[in-house]
Amino acid sequence: MLQSPEELRELVEGYLEGLALTPALGSLATSMRYALAGGGKRIRPVLCLATGDAVGAAVEALLPAAAAVELVHTFSLVHDDLPALDDDAERRGRASTWAEHGEATAILAGDALLGEAVRLALGYPTTAVAQELVAATLGMIAGQQLDLEGAPDLERVNRLKTGALFEASVMCGLHAAEVPTGEQAPWRQFAVELGALFQLVDDLLDGDGAVLRVGEEATRRLADDAADRARERLAAIPAETSVLEGVVSDLAARTA
Repeated sequence: MLQSPEELRELVEGYLEGLALTPALGSLATSMRYALAGGGKRIRPVLCLATGDAVGAAVEALLPAAAAVELVHTFSLVHDDLPALDDDAERRGRASTWAEHGEATAILAGDALLGEAVRLALGYPTTAVAQELVAATLGMIAGQQLDLEGAPDLERVNRLKTGALFEASVMCGLHAAEVPTGEQAPWRQFAVELGALFQLVDDLLDGDGAVLRVGEEATRRLADDAADRARERLAAIPAETSVLEGVVSDLAARTA
């Protein structure tokens, strides 16, 4: 039964709140839960659930994969905020994890979040969920290094830093739902366009990235084009994708 993004988000929040972390982590669990409770739209785990839901999988069975995606995302934010990288003492209106708990603890919390994500992904009969998540994590790390080096190919940097986890969000839903490999290519094509759309919208909201390179109006056109391509990819998939279409429309509306 298809569920709305809001319903899926509530399922994610409930699962994350009740998530049992490895007991050996001890007091580190406090900073990890602090990072996870930082808010956000949970768009990546919602995408994972919506994808699996679209192909008829039970949403409850997809929750570990969706949570794993969100843990990887949170790990990346915790590390990105560190003084050695973006040096952000605030995230979403409150102290970032390192500012609240100290740099050393934030590094360890990020490491532990990544480890817990892999643990969750390995709970499935197939290793494909974990393989997808690890590949996306390595892509994000590679993209961050390219960004530090000032790589001129912004599209490649964005495809790695942002797009890799959007691809994993969709693909982990398919893997958890045990969709045959031969049927997955159109879904990945959709995920690529969705990741590009998200990055362009983010650039418009922050006034950086593509906006600085080509200007606001051109970036808005690029975002509209990415949204159209994402819809076209979805239209070619023989599944009930109305919830995912709504996600695309909601993102595209933010460019107005």
